[in-house]
Amino acid sequence: MVFAGKRPNNLGVNNGKLASCPNSPNCVSSQSADATHKIAPLTFTSTPQEAMANLKKIIQSLPRTKIITESKDYLYAEFKSALLGFVDDVEFYLDRNAKVIQLRSASRLGQSDLGVNRQRIETIRAKLK
Repeated sequence: MVFAGKRPNNLGVNNGKLASCPNSPNCVSSQSADATHKIAPLTFTSTPQEAMANLKKIIQSLPRTKIITESKDYLYAEFKSALLGFVDDVEFYLDRNAKVIQLRSASRLGQSDLGVNRQRIETIRAKLK
């Protein structure tokens, strides 16, 4: 746990928005306006409740993952890297009006994540179909 870092205090949903990404490239967000950080939200064809239940199952099936906070429209999990124990904070927010799951995945420490956050979300997206 050498590189775990401190849990951010700006997580959660505020007026329908997840926290913005920092300037560093080690973050992706479906609510970001700039191309560096922008990623599509997750879509689903099931009911919102089923979508969140499926998302939770997928997250729990991934290695070195711990769900920290969960409500009917929000899920926050920590993902730890295998090698040095770097922690990424990953949030999912069910936007019932838009019928999508907004998301944010950010590394706690460092500058570059070598695309890990974006790749993780795409893995989850592929499993959610």
